[in-house]
Amino acid sequence: MKTANEYEKLAWEKGLTVVGIDEAGRGPLAGPLVVAGVVFPVGYDSGEINDSKQLTEKKRERLYDIIIRDALFYQIEIVEPEEIDRINILEADRAAMTRIALAAPTDIVLTDAVDLYIKKNVTSLIKGDTLSCSIAAGSILAKVTRDRLMYEYDKLYPEYGFAKHKGYGTKAHMEALRKYGACPIHRRSFRPVLDTLQGTLF
Repeated sequence: MKTANEYEKLAWEKGLTVVGIDEAGRGPLAGPLVVAGVVFPVGYDSGEINDSKQLTEKKRERLYDIIIRDALFYQIEIVEPEEIDRINILEADRAAMTRIALAAPTDIVLTDAVDLYIKKNVTSLIKGDTLSCSIAAGSILAKVTRDRLMYEYDKLYPEYGFAKHKGYGTKAHMEALRKYGACPIHRRSFRPVLDTLQGTLF
C-alpha cells in the first residue's frame, strides 16, 4: 500500500509543487521533537512511500535515502526538550513547521493536522501522512532522524533503554524513571517527568 497523492496531483496539474510537513516524537517523555518537510518534483511517482508508522525500520531507512535523493527540497528541524518545555509541544511543533514552510520553494503547504499562520496556502490534513505522499515522506525523514538520535542517547544514558522505547512512556521507561530520576533529555513539562522531579511518581 502506498500513500495517496491526490493533494499533490491538484497542484501538479497546474505545474506547481507542494511541501508536505510532518513530525515524529510529540508523545515521548524524553528526546527531541523532529519535524521534516519534503518537496517532490511535479508528477513524482511516490512508489512505496507510506506513513512511517506503517513501515518497518529497515524499510524506513531505505526510503529515507530515496527521499533525500529524489526531493527537490527537504528540511529537518530538531527541537530540543528545552524548547518543548519552554513553549509547549504543540507550539514547538508549529514553530518548526513554520520554519520549514517559509523556507520551502513553494506557496502550497500540507501539514499533518497542524495549522500554520503564514501567508502561504496551508492545508491541515487529519491523518495527512495517509493522504499525501509529501507528508508521508516528511514523516519518514522525521522518524528515521529521531530514531537515530535516540540510539545515540541510549549510549549516553543506557539505564533508560531509549534504543527500545525511543522515549515513550513504556512500563520499562517508567520504572527507570522511578529508579534513576530524570536525565538531561527528559521533558520536564511532561507530567510523569514532572512528578518524578517533585517526588510524586509512585
